[in-house]
Amino acid sequence: MPVRLITAGESHGPGLTTIVEGLPAGLRLDQDAINRDMARRQLGFGRGGRMKIERDRADVTAGVRHGRTLGGPIALQVPNRDYANWEERMNPWPVETEVPPVHLPRPGHADLVGVWKYGVADVRDILERASARETAARVAGGAVFKAFLRTLGVEIRSHVTQITSIRVPRRHDLTIADFEQVDESPVRCLDPEASRAMVQEITTLRKANESLGGVFEVVAFGVVPGLGSHVSWEERLDGRIAMAMMSIQAMKGVGIGDGFELAGRPGSQAHDEIFFDEERGYHRETNRAGGLEGGMTNGEPLVVQVGMKPIPTLTKPLRSVDIETREPAQALRERTDSCTVPAAGVVGEAMLAQVLAEAYRRKFGGDHIDDVRAAVSAYEERIGWRRS
Repeated sequence: MPVRLITAGESHGPGLTTIVEGLPAGLRLDQDAINRDMARRQLGFGRGGRMKIERDRADVTAGVRHGRTLGGPIALQVPNRDYANWEERMNPWPVETEVPPVHLPRPGHADLVGVWKYGVADVRDILERASARETAARVAGGAVFKAFLRTLGVEIRSHVTQITSIRVPRRHDLTIADFEQVDESPVRCLDPEASRAMVQEITTLRKANESLGGVFEVVAFGVVPGLGSHVSWEERLDGRIAMAMMSIQAMKGVGIGDGFELAGRPGSQAHDEIFFDEERGYHRETNRAGGLEGGMTNGEPLVVQVGMKPIPTLTKPLRSVDIETREPAQALRERTDSCTVPAAGVVGEAMLAQVLAEAYRRKFGGDHIDDVRAAVSAYEERIGWRRS
């Protein structure tokens, strides 16, 4: 069963559109839950002036009736409140006022390559769609996928583990309860001491006109074993997850479980030994593999680490070249955040939800949500899997 998430829209255009395809009929959606995720994407110490303007909400315009999905495509609209300040520059139709073009590409952004690729002379034709504002549409769709997964016993959470040089060690014992207050941290970090240090790091570097990157971790609890497959490279779930996470703007690295740390360990310290008892069934005492073996989920929590580079729009611009005159110049400077790693974790939740929803639909099918639940229950009984 194909599942797709399609987004449309520009950073300062009228709004963003999300289309979700492939979910069954009869799935109950909660408007407040969707908008809570929209608000969570705007959280985090280090956000800029745009977040003072936008108060994101997603309005469902198709595919849902009286709070339940109909089985067809679901459409959601996210208005851009800031469009009122950009109507002449971003109007879909010609305007009488002359709009000055942007000729100053930013190092680290899509600006220069996009101008080459699409044959345009105005960098704004590229930067508006390339902007991470597009992730608001992904989070809207991700909230719908989360509702589907929650019905099947799957919950997805995220937290920040590193901002620049401030980091916390990876924990193998995390439970859903550990995340209850994560959004209360100004940087969405589970460690209070590290959280304070991260806030100070952002404050210090922001005053120095720097932007900051870091690492967030996304964890899916309650995922059934056997999603994905070893038989084809295209069906390996770790590959699909990596593609989804790397598609998020500014992401530069993905690790499953202990990720790159595994490369520096001997085999006896890299793998998760298998145990069995009548009460728990098959189980592991560690989860270094992050819930994935051979391209398939193994019943342990699914853990994904994602590394984000610093945002390329700096308050003190880097050196660049004017694409009209080809003379040296400073890169474009627009309103920007200094650190969005906490918000990126919420986007990561949405992308993992899309991948897992697709994997469940591929394996279990079903036109109605009750059909899906019945198929999942029958499979869990067949393999004797016991949800921890």
